Amino acid sequence: MTPKSSASAPIEPLMSGRTPTSILAPDEFEAAYGEKLNRLLDLDTWTLGEDIASIYGRQEAEVARALESEMEIVKRVREVVFERLERRSDLPGKAGLYTACLGDLRKIHSGLLFNGGVEACDGTCIVHDTLPLTITQIGVCLVSYSGQLGTWMNRLYRRDFRERLQDPVDEVIAVLERREKREAQGFGGEPMSELARRGIMAYGERAVLREKSDAVWRMGHGSPAPYELLTGKWASQKNAILRSIEMIDWYVLTHKRFIYVPSAPRERHLLTIGSALRPLEFAVIGSLRPNIELMVDKGGYREGSGVKPLVEKLRDEVAPQIAVGLFRASAAAPAYLFYAHVDHVELATHIAIADSMLQEHRGFPMLLDLADKVCRTTFDAEGFKTSIQTTYAGAGQPYRHLGERETR
Repeated sequence: MTPKSSASAPIEPLMSGRTPTSILAPDEFEAAYGEKLNRLLDLDTWTLGEDIASIYGRQEAEVARALESEMEIVKRVREVVFERLERRSDLPGKAGLYTACLGDLRKIHSGLLFNGGVEACDGTCIVHDTLPLTITQIGVCLVSYSGQLGTWMNRLYRRDFRERLQDPVDEVIAVLERREKREAQGFGGEPMSELARRGIMAYGERAVLREKSDAVWRMGHGSPAPYELLTGKWASQKNAILRSIEMIDWYVLTHKRFIYVPSAPRERHLLTIGSALRPLEFAVIGSLRPNIELMVDKGGYREGSGVKPLVEKLRDEVAPQIAVGLFRASAAAPAYLFYAHVDHVELATHIAIADSMLQEHRGFPMLLDLADKVCRTTFDAEGFKTSIQTTYAGAGQPYRHLGERETR
């Protein structure tokens, strides 16, 4: 299959990897919200809670104007961006606009999806945080439409102090110093702990797909080379990042038959391009190299650790083989980002679209939704927290260490 579009001029980089900012200057605030910040801070301009009906008129007008503006943007994207995709220098011969073939989608349903030729994996992470102990549960599930199912789970127990010191004063000071660095109780512990937990879960998901799946095609949630596996505290552990890069290498250089679809990517500029897609269309817009380039520049790798050269090699040799694109499965649903190997990008996207067609209202791969549902059912958050509360009760302290939100 060849791209539909015809190129006329080079296109500017779509994946520049610029670090987004959440801080709005006063003029930017007014441009984004249509009113001055000073007016917003004046309570006389607010609506009384019992007069909520009065806001509906403006709400309807704002939605109508936003949708009208978005349709204009969609028109421009189709006229300008899609016509230039084939000129993407980082994916010669692959970048462009495509339309999935209905006949091929039917064959994928019967020949790959429904006979177990594709397996999907997803994970879940739950934290129960108390003053003396933080318990983290990470669960991963592997599913297919043929009925194959696997679940794996691990629990991490964090205490702020595990060693006894001879001087009780030193012991108290050590505990206070460690707890001073942590976040508020119930919000997951020390700074960066959320990123570390996500890194462990991301590694578990990809390891299960690699080591426990026998399917020809592997479907994952997120990116094949996620941020949390290559930066932060994860990157300070050379053995961890070595294993992560080795696993990414296996997916890209050896197996190659994978498709990854994130739920909520940060790249809103790419989703804007995706919003211009029609049902069953997909666009290949570049490679993962700019994303890894950003990690090399902003990852905070310590000199002499040996980690940065590994990520640079990943950037130069592996990331260019990971295609980045967008697909839209139905008229009712939004477009979604995807990652696949450049050699199999068309079949990979057909698989994603074929699976997403099974739930027209969402347009998201149902196999990933199934993995998520199995995960949340098997590793139920309420059951997890109830078992911990029961353990505290058995120890004679049923309420003392529970957070305010748990006893509200």
